[in-house]
Amino acid sequence: MKTPSLWSRLWPDIKPDWPRFAIAIASVPLISALGAAQPVLMKRVLDEHIVVARADGLWQAALVYIAAVAGSFVVEGAYTVALSVGAENTIFRLRERIVRHTLSLSQRFFERQPTGQVLTRATSDVEALSEALSQGSISILLDVSNMAAVLLAMFWLDARLTLALLGLAPPLIAMIEFFRRRMRSLFAEVRDALAALNAFTAERLAGIETLQLYAQEARTQERFRSLDAEHRDANVKNNFYDASLYALIDGISSMCVALMVYWGARRLGVADASGVTVGLVVAFVDYIDRLFRPLREFSGKVTFLQRAAASLEKIFWLLDVDEHITPGSQDLPAGTHASGRLALRDVRFAYTEGNDILKGITLTVEPGEVVAVVGRTGSGKSTLVRLLARVHDGYRGSIEVDGVELRELSPHSVRRAIGSVRQEVQLFTDTLRFNLTLGEDVNAERLQEALELTNASVIAARHPAGLDQPIRERGANVSAGEGQILALARAMVRDPEIVILDEATASVDPLSERLLQEGIERVFARKTCLVIAHRLSTIVNADRIIVLEAGEVAEMGTHAELIALGGAYARLYAEGFDAAEGTTTA
Repeated sequence: MKTPSLWSRLWPDIKPDWPRFAIAIASVPLISALGAAQPVLMKRVLDEHIVVARADGLWQAALVYIAAVAGSFVVEGAYTVALSVGAENTIFRLRERIVRHTLSLSQRFFERQPTGQVLTRATSDVEALSEALSQGSISILLDVSNMAAVLLAMFWLDARLTLALLGLAPPLIAMIEFFRRRMRSLFAEVRDALAALNAFTAERLAGIETLQLYAQEARTQERFRSLDAEHRDANVKNNFYDASLYALIDGISSMCVALMVYWGARRLGVADASGVTVGLVVAFVDYIDRLFRPLREFSGKVTFLQRAAASLEKIFWLLDVDEHITPGSQDLPAGTHASGRLALRDVRFAYTEGNDILKGITLTVEPGEVVAVVGRTGSGKSTLVRLLARVHDGYRGSIEVDGVELRELSPHSVRRAIGSVRQEVQLFTDTLRFNLTLGEDVNAERLQEALELTNASVIAARHPAGLDQPIRERGANVSAGEGQILALARAMVRDPEIVILDEATASVDPLSERLLQEGIERVFARKTCLVIAHRLSTIVNADRIIVLEAGEVAEMGTHAELIALGGAYARLYAEGFDAAEGTTTA
């Protein structure tokens, strides 16, 4: 994508603060004019007063010079404030847009993309853009305006001398363009290397316990060192070009000043050097510095802009991802109008085209019924759960909830009506209360009822602060069993009509098992429930058992009926269910 189109796509975020950017742009010619006037005014003070020792009118000339300096200070201050505020507001809106868009993406996207890379888009990439907006974009316009004003003033003072100095322009422009192109590609390498480094670090920190248990610290460190070296090398190459450009421009600037002083000294000693004065030499030395100052800083601003362009490509790649859950136009009936009935007819689904995971599932779950779904790994159990919770889209066939097609329902409505409890419980670094309500304003009676129903009230009572007990990162101060109980309570706080338990009691410690099982039995008595690969006691007591094989319904019936049938379920029962342990590998 070309750089101009990248910046034009940022307009929706810039537009609300356009008046501030307009103030900054409007200040540019005034800043340039006031800056270019100062050496001319200084020349007048020197040539007409100081050199000839004429005090008459000196204070008026000095006052005009001071006014130009003060005016430049005020206008530059207004320019800086307007640009800074506008840039920060723009970044604020862009970062919000990234997070809003990311939250709307389907689970399928996150299954393919490392979390660290997505995090990089919303943090360091946006920060690179912030630098460009506040220190690169409009400030380059100011630099160009300043250089134009300086050149006009120099031509006005001495055209021949100015033309001689401009002989350096073509090689300077060629040099800057070469460095600009090289740094653009290097910045893309830097952003990719940083994203890979962040993704690796985030993943390994999340799995630090496993790494330590298997003594993989050294191997992990070695892999980190390799990724870190790639990031370092890309930065070193970029810094080399940046420093080289700055040094070359600075060297040329110093050489021009030295030549100007030498030329002036020689000309001032010649009797017929008409027009050459101390003030002219001083003014030209000042103008040379003002002309090369933007060029010296240009390398840094090119750095900001190239980094921003590389970051914009990554940011808009994320914003262009169109893997959303279809919004739907209907809401489910609530309260007494809701029944909690599920009906699936010939449901098919594939993660990749032509490779169906679900191959024509037909199933009805009546209100208040408890249906267990079992099957070997890869049979489609978890995929079925993801479709029902609307974290995946794109199924074929029909899924109805209370008589309404699932794809026509808003995800919010579906997730209010269907509570899902997964094997891997996600607890947030906040209080017990937050982890139950997720920040929603929940009625105190509704919360207490959910706590009592699921035995989560026992968990809260174990902590001195009760529901205000802080939960450490990843639930480090909560056992696996307590986490499952809290997850069940979190689902029941929203009082869903349908509850899905997906591996919900796997790996539960014995102390929490009884509490969790009691809570589940109470939920079964009140709700329509779909149980995925649950414990033996739950499967045996389910109203019906559905056996999945390779994405198809292989068998259906009660525990006794399926055992008597001697088919797939009987084999699973013999191989995977263990009454003594109370677990299943199905």
